[in-house]
Amino acid sequence: MKSTVIGYPYIGPNREWKKTIEAFWSKEISEQQFEVLMKEYRLANIQVQLDAKIDLVTVGDFTYYDRMLDLAAMFGIIPARYKWNSDLVSLETYYAMARGNQSAPASEMTKWFNTNYHYIVPEYEGQTLKLLDNKPLRYYLEAKENFNAELKPTIIGPGTFYFLTKEVATLNKPSYLLQLINVYSQLLSELSAAGAKWIQIEEPILSTSLSKEDMKIISEIYEQLNTDNYSSNLLLQTYFESAEWYEELIKLPVAGIGLDFVHGLEENISNIKKFGFPNDKVLAAGIINGRDIWITPLQQSFKLLIELESLVSPNHLWIQPSCSLMHVPVSLTPETKLPKELYENLAFANEKLQELAILKNALTNNRDANQEAFEQNRLIRELLNSSSVRQQEEVLKNIKRLSEIQITRQSAYAIRKDRQQRLLQLPDFPTTTIGSFPQTAEVKRNRSQLKKGLIDKEQHDNFIKNEIKKWIAYQEELELDVLVHGEFERTDMVEYFGEKLVGFAFTEKAWVVSYGSRCVKPPIIYGDVRWEKPMTLDETVYAQSLTTKPVKGMLTGPITILNWSFVRDDVPRSIVAQQIALALRKEIEALETAGIRIIQVDEPALREGLPLKASKHDAYLDWSVDAFKLATSGVEDETQIHTHMCYCEFNDFIEPIRALDADVISIETSKSHGEIIEAFKNATYTNSIGLGVYDIHSPRVPEIDEMVAVVNDSLEVLLPEQCWINPDCGLKTRKTDETLAALEIMVNTAKLLRKRSVQSVN
Repeated sequence: MKSTVIGYPYIGPNREWKKTIEAFWSKEISEQQFEVLMKEYRLANIQVQLDAKIDLVTVGDFTYYDRMLDLAAMFGIIPARYKWNSDLVSLETYYAMARGNQSAPASEMTKWFNTNYHYIVPEYEGQTLKLLDNKPLRYYLEAKENFNAELKPTIIGPGTFYFLTKEVATLNKPSYLLQLINVYSQLLSELSAAGAKWIQIEEPILSTSLSKEDMKIISEIYEQLNTDNYSSNLLLQTYFESAEWYEELIKLPVAGIGLDFVHGLEENISNIKKFGFPNDKVLAAGIINGRDIWITPLQQSFKLLIELESLVSPNHLWIQPSCSLMHVPVSLTPETKLPKELYENLAFANEKLQELAILKNALTNNRDANQEAFEQNRLIRELLNSSSVRQQEEVLKNIKRLSEIQITRQSAYAIRKDRQQRLLQLPDFPTTTIGSFPQTAEVKRNRSQLKKGLIDKEQHDNFIKNEIKKWIAYQEELELDVLVHGEFERTDMVEYFGEKLVGFAFTEKAWVVSYGSRCVKPPIIYGDVRWEKPMTLDETVYAQSLTTKPVKGMLTGPITILNWSFVRDDVPRSIVAQQIALALRKEIEALETAGIRIIQVDEPALREGLPLKASKHDAYLDWSVDAFKLATSGVEDETQIHTHMCYCEFNDFIEPIRALDADVISIETSKSHGEIIEAFKNATYTNSIGLGVYDIHSPRVPEIDEMVAVVNDSLEVLLPEQCWINPDCGLKTRKTDETLAALEIMVNTAKLLRKRSVQSVN
């Protein structure tokens, strides 16, 4: 038996990786200094695996931004707008694809399957594919030179890369596929020649609802890859769910298959029992949850391993986490302020490596020797499950009474819209922003000084008031129609609410990567969730007192809070969503009572939680949409409910959007090149839509023609009276000058559209 990992967090215990990348972007360090530091981090990650006695150490899971972007750069899949024409892709071009530059927008970013990580989508424009740079080989040789260890290079597989690349369907599929097979064959051959005994090929696409035809394409890819002469063993790795076409999967010409026995336990076990597992293949069993932060129920996992051991050939069972550990924080060690009962129930990446060692030892040595550890593990879990934090009488009572609460608005949308317009008196193409404004160094310093006790709460709050006042003035000068207070008091759109709700806990350094260099510190929902007092009222009411224009109340929706947190594992997620929704319902009631007539409840992660299997979609959508409606349906007709979604593939999501019944939904339309609008062509949608007319993830300030073009495309399928104009996301990561310049152009876009609309009527 061997222990291994699919991947390890690359951000470093103190986010060194993030800080180095951003220092390079701001020209604080040279490219040479950047490369030296990145190598240091790569080797440190390998050392952690060795220290944890991992048998087969994974290399090549490191990136400078995103691993899908890495492959695009390695294969020369560079969109023409970046004007690349050399043999290698420079860091300048690489980061332009990720972030955009003044002459070209960034590539699209979307979620990595059903996780909170977002990847850069490769764009195929008919380029000739070549292996310009074998990065996995470089990382393998680097590790081989520095460590005496059994190493396993890893790479995202050709099937996953093929199906996630844009525009392949509209160009020459067979030609592209053949080229892709050739570059992968060369990559694998070079790794094999360098001495790699095992190569991990990650194919999470196999855990989705692939069609039979799609599975046939993947089978053909691997049949052709296998015709090349290389001696390495291929480990085909699936994760996030059960393998969809198991019977076909086990026939592929690979030496090992990795299956997820956490999120795909029942289906994968059932398939092995029904169809068997090949005698000549290794089964890499993902038995430790790589996506949450709770300790593994060791006795339960041990029993599963005993069962799996009986289903495969002797010495053909490996143990590993269910997916890459990049989705969990690095180490529990820095956490000193968590409640004891919670702390003892947590396992981050390094602790999960220790759990692997315990389970491997139990299986390969004296099986009874670990009973004490197993029993202690069970008692620790039971102690938290039975604690008062998970048995809140008021919360449990409210959940039982849910059937008594109406979760639909009082009137139909057309009636609400008329009443809202009479109250708000908004122009055509009303302008607004998504909520947050730049979190400047001064804003961050103010927050940090409060935490360190260097200033008191009154000083902190006065600073926040001054920022709100300044940005209300900016917005009025820009002539925006609906204003926001700017969220200067908030670190993160989920963390902020978690700090004010009962049932949440917060870490000091438990960071995970979200996209690019952006890291987040998800809250931990470990108890029953309950509202105690208003969370957003003071700042919103103060902002409204400074202007006669409407100011939006800004909340994060129940499903986004759920999906962007680490969630307790003792009750269904649907129950936790209901608890959060009831808490938000009280907050919305408080805002409405205070005279706030536009309230935005953001749900950027609603689609993110969608199960990978189509057969499980309806159940998830039923309870997640109901949670949003539970939070928002208690308001008067005159109160306008907004919501916001981003990084979302809407084509298969129109019905849930309609079911939310938000008065206005703002969406990302700037980077998806018309795909989202395409979704509305075949579906009637009558509520209002905020068009995200420019990409906030890039420092680039767009031209007015670009914004007008986005709206023009939208008007092919939407009515002018449905359209709002806004950025595609919050502006907290942008600089002040960039923000003001882009918003000025955005407002001018709306003015131009209004003028054109009047002229067309006349």
